[in-house]
Amino acid sequence: MRAVLNTTFRSLQVRNYRLFATGQLVKLVGVWMMFTAQDWLVLDLSGNSPGALGVVTALQFVPVLLLTLWGGKLADRYDKRKLLIVANAVFAVTAIVFALLVASGVVVLWHVFLFALLLGIANSIETPVRQAFVSELVELPLLPNALALSAATFNTARIGGPALAGVALAVFQTGPVFLIATALSIAPVFSYWRMSASDLYRSGKRAEPGDTRIVDGLKYVWKRQDLLLPIGLMAAIGMIGFNFPVTLAALAKINFHAGPSSFGLLTTALAVGALGGALAGSGRRSRPGAYVVLGAALAFGVFEIAVGFASSFIVAMLLLVPTGFFSIYLAQAANHRVQMGVDARYRGRVMALYVLVFLGTTPIGASLVGWWGERFGVPSSIWAAGMFCLVAGIVALTWQLRTSGDRLRVRVGPRPRLSLVPSEPLDREPPAKIAA
Repeated sequence: MRAVLNTTFRSLQVRNYRLFATGQLVKLVGVWMMFTAQDWLVLDLSGNSPGALGVVTALQFVPVLLLTLWGGKLADRYDKRKLLIVANAVFAVTAIVFALLVASGVVVLWHVFLFALLLGIANSIETPVRQAFVSELVELPLLPNALALSAATFNTARIGGPALAGVALAVFQTGPVFLIATALSIAPVFSYWRMSASDLYRSGKRAEPGDTRIVDGLKYVWKRQDLLLPIGLMAAIGMIGFNFPVTLAALAKINFHAGPSSFGLLTTALAVGALGGALAGSGRRSRPGAYVVLGAALAFGVFEIAVGFASSFIVAMLLLVPTGFFSIYLAQAANHRVQMGVDARYRGRVMALYVLVFLGTTPIGASLVGWWGERFGVPSSIWAAGMFCLVAGIVALTWQLRTSGDRLRVRVGPRPRLSLVPSEPLDREPPAKIAA
């Protein structure tokens, strides 16, 4: 057991990473409490409208679509730790003002829309910088573990945050829940401040402005087929498949006639599976192959379809566990494949592109899913999204097989088996110049 724990949590032995993980955990518990309470608040203010939930989610991610690539440029140009201090401070101040409006009882729907947009602006800068900053916290051999633990931290908060919010909403009014959540969101400012800058693993001298053009990062990815596959796949699945903030609240309240604590159970079930998916990848020591990413994408699509056809609240809750597992296992494997295959000079811009296609497409998907749910029913918006993800995975698998020369072999008989027959060994992927 000690050996397993030492392997799973070995990045926490690094002080800077320990501070990073602690600050993120505290903040994200508060953020998930805020988002859970916000979804319930929107349904109350809008008269149970899935479309209004879609608008709020879209507004949170519109800035990601518009500003993330610029955030990646900043990450390659300036001190990432200082950028993160500023971005988190702006997020905390904005969240506090929003919480005071809710607690005072004067909040109306357009206030929620406005602050969703403002919080999204802060996140659009913070997210790509934070993604790139992880590589400065640990040495290269520890990077897969550090990224996996970051995902585990996110999903631990996704378990605790909605669960705490569900209990708090049942006991208190919405205002106190927002006040507690915003108090927690300040934590990263102090954790980044306490880090030792001399212990960061930075590469060479600071880049000059002409060396950090966004277009150069896009050209770099375009020439790398091994990066195009995970980024393109996550663009499709992130846009349509990862819209649970829109669908789960509406599914709980409209279809299953559940209260806020039961809604928290659905979100917690999804997060329990996601935490398992994150920990499953924590022992990874090398760059995952393309078929690991593709297999996770296909499994996620199948389970999302199953959730859409769930006949009861309990069945939906149980199916959300494997759905959550493969959602994060997929996102983490794609993230590892990109992070561990990119030249350090382009990491900020490439990770910004990854965040852009994964999260920045959410306004399109959230609006579409919200419209679909209002017109054809919430369950159909879930299983239709799952079918879209399954088709996207099949298309990506077909493209990978054609470009690599690999093929699938199906064996029929008493023990049917599907196996991969690789082509002749080739160095198809250019070596990545990764500087610690």
